[in-house]
Amino acid sequence: MPIILWKIIVFHFTAIPAVSWCFLNDVNPEENLDIPAIAKYFSTKGRYEEVNPHLIEDILAVNTSILQPPSAQCREIHLTAIIRHGTRYPTTKNVKKMQKLYDLVRGSAPAKDSWLRELQTQWTMWYTEDMDGRLVQKGVNDHRHLAVRLSKLFPSLISEKNLRGGLIKFITSSKHRCVNSTLSFKAGLTELWTITDQEFEHAVNDALMRFFDQCTRFVEEVDNNPSAMTELDKFREGAEMKRVEEKIADRLGVEYSLITDDMAEAAFYLCAYEFAIKTVNSPWCRLFDEVDAQVMEYANDLKQYWKRGYGYDINSKSSCILFHDLFSRLDNTVSENQLGQPVTEAVTVQVGHAETLLPLLTLLGFFNDSDALTSTNYATQTQRSFRTSHMLPYAANLLFVLYDCGGGDLRLQPLLNEKPVMFPGLTDQKASMPLYQDVKKHYRDLLQGCDFETECQLFKSPA
Repeated sequence: MPIILWKIIVFHFTAIPAVSWCFLNDVNPEENLDIPAIAKYFSTKGRYEEVNPHLIEDILAVNTSILQPPSAQCREIHLTAIIRHGTRYPTTKNVKKMQKLYDLVRGSAPAKDSWLRELQTQWTMWYTEDMDGRLVQKGVNDHRHLAVRLSKLFPSLISEKNLRGGLIKFITSSKHRCVNSTLSFKAGLTELWTITDQEFEHAVNDALMRFFDQCTRFVEEVDNNPSAMTELDKFREGAEMKRVEEKIADRLGVEYSLITDDMAEAAFYLCAYEFAIKTVNSPWCRLFDEVDAQVMEYANDLKQYWKRGYGYDINSKSSCILFHDLFSRLDNTVSENQLGQPVTEAVTVQVGHAETLLPLLTLLGFFNDSDALTSTNYATQTQRSFRTSHMLPYAANLLFVLYDCGGGDLRLQPLLNEKPVMFPGLTDQKASMPLYQDVKKHYRDLLQGCDFETECQLFKSPA
């Protein structure tokens, strides 16, 4: 697939606030009335700040103490950052669902509750179908601020010298929300260092960042196969969801038959989007209590589990191409470092989608619960690790930092959403920074196999 090069567009933003090196204690979002009580259950529609609450008080705060190399002589030599786009508008499909719910609320009997009267008489349906998933201003800021924070976490890698020297590479999905997120990330750096005399290119590469579209077996067996979502369908028709729908109907004062699972989802999304885009605790959020929100979160986790996660083997195997790209970059850095040559690619920033990150996280074995998520085990999955609200908010990021600790001691640290995580199955490691060779040994079967073309070939059943 051809790789298209783009130059940075000049953005005119308000100046980034002065960088603060302090790390504030986590604030309690539940004490903030501007934050919906159910915000932590918004799944892939959640704010990044709910995953890192300290950012609510200081959006540029970092905690460098989370990086704890085994010795003081360890130095960072490469960073690959795989990042989801920032906050976006709803897609056309979801706007249509929201419009149906809004029409129902507007057409129902005048409400007694003030919050419901507000929805009926003051709130207007401002989402339009042509918004279709485009990046919002909050999404621009998500990536501007992330760029600054990562430059503070890894100052020797994300530096003005490396940016000007072409040692920071940018790759993006072709989707407008990803391209604009990439431009915003670059703008965060150029504003930070007041760079006005140089432009920086990025490459559009859907083979890497939208691999799922080009994996025939995934498209046919999962993405376009209605029966692949049987567990989700059963849950949406089950007792837990029906109870949520009935409670929404009661709060709206309408007949139960008028509130479908699509209506419940639309209401949940309206609450989530109003908050993510405008930081508003909308009256739409009054349609749900915490129990309802947990059910809605589980429904979305079921969808992600079966469509992008552990539900089917091809979900993760579709990311083989990105997996090999990652280790190829790491190997190249190791080779240059061992030969005493300057590293030619200090940082790789790759901007994609939740659907880019989740298959790779799954391939690497992260958040794999002992029991599969199904339509019947909601009650026993309250402590599950597979929780997209924690894993995949807007601007979610999976980082791989390669360290040279001297004497051939090379180590690899993974971080998710700026917090260290442990490679699953690697127990003999110092903190979250195992030897690079141990990581490669752990994933040797995937490194030797996991061929994208082979895995994604659609096998015909014998006649």
